Amino acid sequence: MRDVTARGVRMRVIEAGEGQGPPLVLVHGFLSTHLEFDELIERLAHHFHVIVPDLPGSGDSEKPSPARYVYGVETFAETVADLISAYGIGRAFVAGHGLGGAVGITLAALHPELVNRLVLVAPLCYPFAARAIFRGPLMPIVGSVVFKQFFGWRAFRTYFREWVYPPEFPLPEQIAANFEAFNSPSGRESAYAVLESMLDTRPTVARITRIRRPTLVTWGREDRVFPAHHALKLAREIPGARLELFDAGHAPHVERPDDFALVLRQFCEGRRG
Repeated sequence: MRDVTARGVRMRVIEAGEGQGPPLVLVHGFLSTHLEFDELIERLAHHFHVIVPDLPGSGDSEKPSPARYVYGVETFAETVADLISAYGIGRAFVAGHGLGGAVGITLAALHPELVNRLVLVAPLCYPFAARAIFRGPLMPIVGSVVFKQFFGWRAFRTYFREWVYPPEFPLPEQIAANFEAFNSPSGRESAYAVLESMLDTRPTVARITRIRRPTLVTWGREDRVFPAHHALKLAREIPGARLELFDAGHAPHVERPDDFALVLRQFCEGRRG
Protein backbone atom coordinates (compact mmCIF):
# COMPACT_ATOMS: atom_id res chain seq x y z
CA MET A 1 0.00 0.00 0.00
CA ARG A 2 1.37 3.39 -0.94
CA ASP A 3 0.28 6.91 -1.84
CA VAL A 4 1.00 8.26 -5.32
CA THR A 5 0.27 11.77 -6.56
CA ALA A 6 -1.40 11.93 -9.98
CA ARG A 7 -3.01 15.02 -11.50
CA GLY A 8 -2.15 16.81 -8.27
CA VAL A 9 -4.29 14.40 -6.21
CA ARG A 10 -3.06 11.89 -3.64
CA MET A 11 -4.16 8.37 -4.58
CA ARG A 12 -4.03 5.32 -2.36
CA VAL A 13 -2.65 2.40 -4.37
CA ILE A 14 -2.63 -1.28 -3.46
CA GLU A 15 0.17 -3.36 -4.95
CA ALA A 16 0.83 -7.07 -5.12
CA GLY A 17 3.22 -9.32 -7.00
CA GLU A 18 5.91 -6.75 -7.70
CA GLY A 19 8.63 -8.47 -9.70
CA GLN A 20 6.34 -11.41 -10.55
CA GLY A 21 5.37 -10.34 -14.05
CA PRO A 22 4.15 -7.51 -16.28
CA PRO A 23 2.15 -4.63 -14.77
CA LEU A 24 -1.62 -4.94 -14.55
CA VAL A 25 -3.73 -1.93 -13.50
CA LEU A 26 -7.24 -2.61 -12.16
CA VAL A 27 -9.78 0.25 -12.09
CA HIS A 28 -12.87 -0.06 -9.89
CA GLY A 29 -16.47 0.95 -10.48
CA PHE A 30 -18.86 3.60 -9.11
CA LEU A 31 -19.24 3.83 -5.31
CA SER A 32 -16.63 1.11 -5.01
CA THR A 33 -12.93 0.92 -4.09
CA HIS A 34 -9.94 -1.36 -4.61
CA LEU A 35 -11.74 -3.87 -2.35
CA GLU A 36 -13.82 -5.17 -5.25
CA PHE A 37 -10.64 -6.73 -6.65
CA ASP A 38 -9.48 -8.48 -3.46
CA GLU A 39 -10.24 -12.00 -4.73
CA LEU A 40 -8.76 -11.24 -8.14
CA ILE A 41 -5.55 -9.77 -6.74
CA GLU A 42 -5.02 -12.95 -4.75
CA ARG A 43 -5.26 -15.03 -7.91
CA LEU A 44 -3.16 -12.79 -10.17
CA ALA A 45 -0.29 -11.66 -7.95
CA HIS A 46 1.86 -14.67 -8.92
CA HIS A 47 1.64 -13.72 -12.59
CA PHE A 48 1.48 -9.90 -12.66
CA HIS A 49 2.63 -6.82 -10.85
CA VAL A 50 -0.89 -5.82 -9.82
CA ILE A 51 -1.55 -2.10 -9.26
CA VAL A 52 -4.97 -1.12 -7.90
CA PRO A 53 -5.72 2.55 -7.17
CA ASP A 54 -8.65 4.04 -5.36
CA LEU A 55 -9.79 6.69 -7.84
CA PRO A 56 -9.81 10.28 -6.57
CA GLY A 57 -12.90 10.81 -4.43
CA SER A 58 -13.08 7.12 -3.52
CA GLY A 59 -11.74 4.84 -0.81
CA ASP A 60 -8.67 6.12 0.97
CA SER A 61 -7.64 8.49 -1.83
CA GLU A 62 -7.91 12.24 -1.53
CA LYS A 63 -11.39 13.65 -2.12
CA PRO A 64 -10.84 17.13 -3.55
CA SER A 65 -13.77 19.42 -4.22
CA PRO A 66 -15.22 19.40 -7.76
CA ALA A 67 -13.94 22.97 -8.08
CA ARG A 68 -10.37 21.63 -7.88
CA TYR A 69 -10.77 18.26 -9.61
CA VAL A 70 -13.24 17.82 -12.46
CA TYR A 71 -14.75 14.43 -11.71
CA GLY A 72 -15.54 12.40 -14.80
CA VAL A 73 -14.29 9.67 -17.10
CA GLU A 74 -11.75 11.74 -19.02
CA THR A 75 -10.16 13.22 -15.90
CA PHE A 76 -9.98 9.78 -14.31
CA ALA A 77 -8.32 8.44 -17.48
CA GLU A 78 -5.71 11.20 -17.42
CA THR A 79 -5.14 10.48 -13.73
CA VAL A 80 -4.55 6.78 -14.43
CA ALA A 81 -2.21 7.81 -17.27
CA ASP A 82 -0.25 9.90 -14.77
CA LEU A 83 -0.20 6.95 -12.37
CA ILE A 84 1.24 4.59 -15.00
CA SER A 85 3.85 7.20 -15.93
CA ALA A 86 4.72 7.75 -12.26
CA TYR A 87 5.55 4.05 -11.91
CA GLY A 88 7.80 4.20 -14.98
CA ILE A 89 6.48 0.86 -16.21
CA GLY A 90 5.88 1.76 -19.86
CA ARG A 91 2.81 -0.09 -21.07
CA ALA A 92 0.48 -1.87 -18.66
CA PHE A 93 -2.36 -4.30 -19.02
CA VAL A 94 -5.47 -2.36 -17.96
CA ALA A 95 -8.75 -3.85 -16.68
CA GLY A 96 -11.70 -1.69 -15.66
CA HIS A 97 -15.13 -2.48 -14.26
CA GLY A 98 -18.25 -0.34 -14.84
CA LEU A 99 -17.10 3.26 -14.51
CA GLY A 100 -13.55 1.90 -14.51
CA GLY A 101 -14.27 0.30 -17.88
CA ALA A 102 -15.17 3.70 -19.32
CA VAL A 103 -11.87 4.94 -17.91
CA GLY A 104 -10.10 2.06 -19.68
CA ILE A 105 -11.81 2.83 -23.00
CA THR A 106 -10.79 6.48 -22.74
CA LEU A 107 -7.24 5.68 -21.68
CA ALA A 108 -6.75 3.25 -24.58
CA ALA A 109 -8.19 5.75 -27.07
CA LEU A 110 -6.21 8.76 -25.86
CA HIS A 111 -2.99 7.08 -24.66
CA PRO A 112 -2.49 3.82 -26.58
CA GLU A 113 1.22 4.03 -25.80
CA LEU A 114 0.41 3.27 -22.14
CA VAL A 115 -1.89 0.28 -22.72
CA ASN A 116 -0.64 -3.18 -23.59
CA ARG A 117 -4.00 -4.97 -23.64
CA LEU A 118 -7.40 -3.82 -22.42
CA VAL A 119 -9.95 -5.83 -20.43
CA LEU A 120 -13.42 -4.33 -20.07
CA VAL A 121 -15.77 -5.68 -17.40
CA ALA A 122 -19.38 -4.56 -18.03
CA PRO A 123 -18.15 -1.04 -18.77
CA LEU A 124 -20.19 2.13 -18.62
CA CYS A 125 -20.36 3.06 -22.30
CA TYR A 126 -23.85 3.24 -23.78
CA PRO A 127 -26.85 5.25 -22.53
CA PHE A 128 -28.61 3.47 -19.68
CA ALA A 129 -31.70 3.90 -17.52
CA ALA A 130 -30.87 5.15 -14.04
CA ARG A 131 -32.13 2.74 -11.40
CA ALA A 132 -34.98 3.91 -9.17
CA ILE A 133 -32.60 4.27 -6.27
CA PHE A 134 -30.83 7.14 -8.07
CA ARG A 135 -33.85 8.92 -9.53
CA GLY A 136 -34.31 11.08 -6.44
CA PRO A 137 -30.64 12.11 -6.33
CA LEU A 138 -30.79 12.99 -10.03
CA MET A 139 -33.81 15.29 -9.73
CA PRO A 140 -33.12 18.89 -10.81
CA ILE A 141 -32.26 21.37 -8.04
CA VAL A 142 -33.04 19.13 -5.05
CA GLY A 143 -31.15 16.04 -6.24
CA SER A 144 -27.80 17.01 -4.77
CA VAL A 145 -29.39 17.64 -1.37
CA VAL A 146 -31.16 14.26 -1.48
CA PHE A 147 -27.92 12.46 -2.30
CA LYS A 148 -25.60 14.31 0.07
CA GLN A 149 -27.97 14.31 3.02
CA PHE A 150 -30.28 11.31 2.70
CA PHE A 151 -28.55 8.62 0.62
CA GLY A 152 -27.86 6.46 3.65
CA TRP A 153 -26.65 2.99 4.51
CA ARG A 154 -29.89 1.26 3.51
CA ALA A 155 -29.91 2.75 -0.02
CA PHE A 156 -26.18 2.16 -0.42
CA ARG A 157 -26.49 -1.48 0.62
CA THR A 158 -29.54 -1.99 -1.59
CA TYR A 159 -27.63 -0.74 -4.63
CA PHE A 160 -24.89 -3.32 -4.14
CA ARG A 161 -27.02 -6.22 -2.89
CA GLU A 162 -29.80 -5.94 -5.47
CA TRP A 163 -28.04 -4.52 -8.52
CA VAL A 164 -24.26 -5.00 -8.42
CA TYR A 165 -24.17 -8.39 -6.69
CA PRO A 166 -26.91 -11.04 -6.57
CA PRO A 167 -28.81 -11.19 -3.25
CA GLU A 168 -27.45 -14.66 -2.53
CA PHE A 169 -23.89 -13.37 -2.80
CA PRO A 170 -23.46 -11.20 0.31
CA LEU A 171 -20.32 -9.16 0.83
CA PRO A 172 -21.23 -7.30 4.05
CA GLU A 173 -17.71 -6.30 5.08
CA GLN A 174 -16.77 -4.96 1.65
CA ILE A 175 -20.03 -3.02 1.26
CA ALA A 176 -19.68 -1.58 4.77
CA ALA A 177 -16.10 -0.50 4.06
CA ASN A 178 -17.17 1.15 0.79
CA PHE A 179 -19.93 3.00 2.65
CA GLU A 180 -17.54 4.20 5.33
CA ALA A 181 -15.25 5.66 2.66
CA PHE A 182 -18.25 7.31 0.95
CA ASN A 183 -19.99 8.59 4.07
CA SER A 184 -18.32 11.96 4.63
CA PRO A 185 -19.15 15.40 3.23
CA SER A 186 -16.20 15.28 0.81
CA GLY A 187 -16.93 11.66 -0.16
CA ARG A 188 -20.58 12.39 -0.88
CA GLU A 189 -19.76 15.53 -2.83
CA SER A 190 -17.22 13.66 -4.95
CA ALA A 191 -19.58 10.74 -5.57
CA TYR A 192 -22.40 13.05 -6.61
CA ALA A 193 -20.15 14.81 -9.11
CA VAL A 194 -19.21 11.41 -10.56
CA LEU A 195 -22.87 10.32 -10.70
CA GLU A 196 -23.83 13.43 -12.67
CA SER A 197 -20.91 12.95 -15.07
CA MET A 198 -21.92 9.34 -15.78
CA LEU A 199 -25.21 10.37 -17.38
CA ASP A 200 -23.56 11.62 -20.57
CA THR A 201 -21.88 8.63 -22.19
CA ARG A 202 -21.43 10.25 -25.60
CA PRO A 203 -17.71 11.04 -25.17
CA THR A 204 -17.01 7.42 -24.23
CA VAL A 205 -19.08 6.07 -27.14
CA ALA A 206 -17.19 8.34 -29.54
CA ARG A 207 -13.88 6.81 -28.40
CA ILE A 208 -14.84 3.15 -28.75
CA THR A 209 -13.88 2.84 -32.41
CA ARG A 210 -10.56 4.61 -31.73
CA ILE A 211 -9.28 1.72 -29.64
CA ARG A 212 -6.43 -0.05 -31.39
CA ARG A 213 -5.10 -2.14 -28.53
CA PRO A 214 -6.11 -5.83 -28.23
CA THR A 215 -9.31 -5.81 -26.19
CA LEU A 216 -11.35 -8.37 -24.25
CA VAL A 217 -14.97 -7.50 -23.50
CA THR A 218 -16.41 -9.42 -20.54
CA TRP A 219 -19.94 -9.31 -19.14
CA GLY A 220 -22.30 -11.19 -16.86
CA ARG A 221 -25.33 -12.65 -18.59
CA GLU A 222 -27.53 -11.57 -15.66
CA ASP A 223 -26.17 -8.02 -15.36
CA ARG A 224 -28.85 -5.76 -13.84
CA VAL A 225 -26.88 -2.51 -14.10
CA PHE A 226 -25.86 -2.47 -17.77
CA PRO A 227 -27.70 -5.05 -19.92
CA ALA A 228 -25.69 -7.90 -21.40
CA HIS A 229 -26.74 -7.07 -24.97
CA HIS A 230 -24.39 -4.09 -24.66
CA ALA A 231 -21.56 -6.65 -24.69
CA LEU A 232 -22.35 -7.82 -28.22
CA LYS A 233 -22.57 -4.27 -29.53
CA LEU A 234 -19.33 -3.21 -27.86
CA ALA A 235 -17.39 -6.25 -29.07
CA ARG A 236 -18.52 -5.51 -32.63
CA GLU A 237 -17.49 -1.86 -32.46
CA ILE A 238 -13.99 -2.36 -31.07
CA PRO A 239 -11.78 -3.61 -33.92
CA GLY A 240 -10.73 -7.20 -33.32
CA ALA A 241 -12.22 -7.42 -29.82
CA ARG A 242 -12.86 -10.75 -28.11
CA LEU A 243 -16.00 -11.40 -26.08
CA GLU A 244 -16.45 -13.56 -22.97
CA LEU A 245 -19.79 -13.95 -21.19
CA PHE A 246 -20.04 -15.33 -17.66
CA ASP A 247 -22.93 -16.82 -15.72
CA ALA A 248 -22.91 -13.89 -13.34
CA GLY A 249 -24.35 -10.45 -12.70
CA HIS A 250 -22.67 -7.05 -12.97
CA ALA A 251 -19.39 -8.16 -11.36
CA PRO A 252 -18.22 -11.49 -12.82
CA HIS A 253 -14.73 -10.92 -11.42
CA VAL A 254 -16.24 -10.94 -7.92
CA GLU A 255 -18.76 -13.76 -8.42
CA ARG A 256 -16.50 -16.02 -10.52
CA PRO A 257 -12.94 -15.02 -9.55
CA ASP A 258 -11.29 -18.32 -10.56
CA ASP A 259 -12.90 -18.39 -13.99
CA PHE A 260 -12.36 -14.68 -14.54
CA ALA A 261 -8.70 -14.77 -13.49
CA LEU A 262 -8.04 -17.64 -15.90
CA VAL A 263 -9.70 -15.84 -18.83
CA LEU A 264 -7.82 -12.63 -18.05
CA ARG A 265 -4.48 -14.43 -17.83
CA GLN A 266 -5.02 -16.29 -21.08
CA PHE A 267 -5.93 -13.07 -22.86
CA CYS A 268 -3.01 -11.10 -21.48
CA GLU A 269 -0.66 -13.92 -22.44
CA GLY A 270 -2.09 -14.00 -25.96
CA ARG A 271 -3.65 -17.42 -25.49
CA ARG A 272 -7.17 -18.63 -26.17
CA GLY A 273 -9.03 -20.86 -23.72
